[in-house]
Parts: sequence; C-alpha cells; structure tokens
Amino acid sequence: MALAVRTAAAQVIGQILRHQGSLSSVLPPVLSRVADSDRALLQELCFGTLRWQPKLNAYLLQLVDKPLRAKDSDIQALLLLGLYQLIYTRIPDHAAIGETVEVTRGLKKPWATKLVNGVLRRFQREKAALDSLLETEPAFATAHPSWLIDTIRHAWPEDAEQILAANNTHPPFTLRVNPRQQSRADYLQALADQGIDARATAFSAVGITLDQACDPRGLPLFAAGGISVQDEAEQLTAGLLELAPGQRVLDACCAPGGKTGLILETEPALAQMVALDSDERRLTRVHENLARLNLVADIRCGDAAQPASWWDGKAFDRILLDAPCSATGIIRRHPDIKLLRTPDDIARLAELQGRMLDALWPLLKPDGILLYATCSIMPAENTQVVEAFITRQLDAQLDQLEEEWGIAQPAGRQLLPDVEGHDGFYYARLRKRQQ
Repeated sequence: MALAVRTAAAQVIGQILRHQGSLSSVLPPVLSRVADSDRALLQELCFGTLRWQPKLNAYLLQLVDKPLRAKDSDIQALLLLGLYQLIYTRIPDHAAIGETVEVTRGLKKPWATKLVNGVLRRFQREKAALDSLLETEPAFATAHPSWLIDTIRHAWPEDAEQILAANNTHPPFTLRVNPRQQSRADYLQALADQGIDARATAFSAVGITLDQACDPRGLPLFAAGGISVQDEAEQLTAGLLELAPGQRVLDACCAPGGKTGLILETEPALAQMVALDSDERRLTRVHENLARLNLVADIRCGDAAQPASWWDGKAFDRILLDAPCSATGIIRRHPDIKLLRTPDDIARLAELQGRMLDALWPLLKPDGILLYATCSIMPAENTQVVEAFITRQLDAQLDQLEEEWGIAQPAGRQLLPDVEGHDGFYYARLRKRQQ
C-alpha cells in the first residue's frame, strides 16, 4: 500500500532534522513508496518546508510551550510541515490542518493529535501578532540560520540581501544543448514548435532556460542525448579548460557526470577522458548519464587526494577539480544545506580542498591547465584556497579570467546566485610553468 504523502514528508524532514542524511539521499527512496500522483506534492512539501525552516521554526518556538524531545523530531517535522502548508501553499486551511493532524496516527503517535491541531489553529489566530513579534529577528526575516547570515554579510556586504533572497527562490530550469547533435537556435525552435517557452542563457553558448520546470524525459531529444539538465554556471567549465584534440583530461570528483558529458560534447577528439569519483554508488549515475549521451570515458573509483591508488602515471593536459564544498551557492536547489551545514564545515572543507589541489598538481603536464571550481560563495573555500596554493607551488601561474560574468577576486572569479539565472559558482584557472 502506498505511503500517505504527508506521512512520507514528515519522515523525510524528520530524518534531516536528526542529521541522518540529506534531501538527495533521503527523499529518492521515499518517493518510490508514494503514489505516482503524489510525488510532485511530496517534493514540494519537503523542499518548501526545508527552504523556510528557519522562519517556520521561529514561529514554532513561540507556539509550543516546551521543546519536543529528540525522539519526537517527526512531530516537529509535522508541525513545520503544517505551518508551511498554511503559509506557502494553496491547500485550503481546513485540509492542510486536517490531513496533517491525521498523520500523527500514521506515525503511530496519536498522543500528538491534540498538540498538532492546537498549534496549527493557534497559529491561524495569532499569525499577525507573531509576525510583529518576530519581524526583527534575522533568522525569521531571511529564513537562514544566524551564522550563515553573518558569514554571507561579512563576505558580500553589498550583495548579501540579494544572495539571501535568491536562496529562497525556486531555481531556474536550465538545459545544456549537445552541439554534436544540433544548435541552440534549432533546439529553441523545436521547443517553440511544442509551445514551450524558453530563452537562451546569457553567458553559456549552449544553455537554455525554460520558463517552467518540467520532466526532462518528455522534452525533444532527451532520450537521444541531445540535451541535459545543467545550470548555466556549470556550463562555463568547458570554455575555461581551453580544450583541444588529442588532450588527456581528468574530471576529478566527477559524479554525477554532468561536466564529464559537457567536456566530451565540447571536444569529441580528446585522446582520453578520465572520470574519477570516490563514491562507487554515485559513479552509477555517471555510467547512466554517459550512456544516455552515447559518450565514453574511463570511469574510475578513487580519492582525488590520494592519486597513488588510481593514477596510472600518465600526466594530464587538463584537470578539472570541482572540489567538495559547502554548496552555499546552490542553497535554492538544496535548501537542507541551511540545516546541515555548520560554521566549522567551512574550515574543514578548505583544508580538504587544499590537499586535493596539492595531490593533483603533480599529475598535470608542464603548460597544462588545472581548473579549480566549487559551488560555494565563501572566499575561505575559493580565492583564499587558491592564493594559499600558489604560495606553496612555485610553478603555478594564476590566469586572470577576463569574462563578462561574475566578480573578479584576488584569485579567480565568483558567480553569485541570480534569481533569474545561474547558481553561485567559483572558478580559478591555474597553469603549470615549464621548469
């Protein structure tokens, strides 16, 4: 029997509140347990509740007389879910409350029925007063945890409010057109012929953004590998690598394979494309994505920071290191980042990023390029990591990226999330000097 959609949502959100996984890991198996007709609603409830969780939780702290026990995080999730429906969805209030209260039985916690009903009805009565009480609290006003607000405002004082606002929006739905099959102009026409409104991206020559998100499997040429779903910021990778026939290229930290496919589509005459990732399970996605695109890569499982376990001793002309990071540039796509990240993560990730750069640099040929990238907006993970690396590697030369996009940094170039356009992303291009 299919799982009730709100019961499923409470279970997913509860797991994330307990830090027992992310939306990317927890939601997919639960989606398969609800009715097909409920899957879109389940995603909306989970993503929406987590997007606004800091604000919803501020309400909840005023509405609940005493904190819930840790083992009742599913009831906390249910209360947040109920508030989200009342504020941000078109679900009628009576249905939102009634269906949410009913979930307490599905969770085998009938004692919570009165609590959930009382909290949600009290919220209806007192919302205006609560808004007035909480309006000056930063976490309530921005729907971000306080530490993240402070960090963003310190890093980007002139852009902070725009970043915070963009993080709370639905991300644009952007495609990458495979130029080996057709031009962007031709694909835009194919979409128009089907009544699908779309526009070319501002900076990527192969990007298209649809006015409305959809299941890409229903779009022209998707099954044949003619298009892929990929944000515009990621599509800039291939141009920065200065690809040419006969090169040997490494895509380190490649899963799920989006940029591997982009590189192979951009330069079909590479001598070899090595796609590396340390997670065997995520490499399954790489195999699947490349198979749909009818592309071939040498896919390896290994740690980029420990090349001895996977490198064959042959140097690379080009290396892409899309390093593990805080993902603070893609919060609108992964709103659970607001709950799962901590201030300590930034320093820990920066140390890992530096180790990866040091480990991969010896694998690069003289005159070769290493492109360092993250989906972070934190200078501590970006320009500061690259600046520190250059001081350690005397044969590393930093290119000045004279591009139309992004903001020039002391090292590299930073894209900030744009409401109508690209995600937050960082690039720095390093060349190895001849000795």
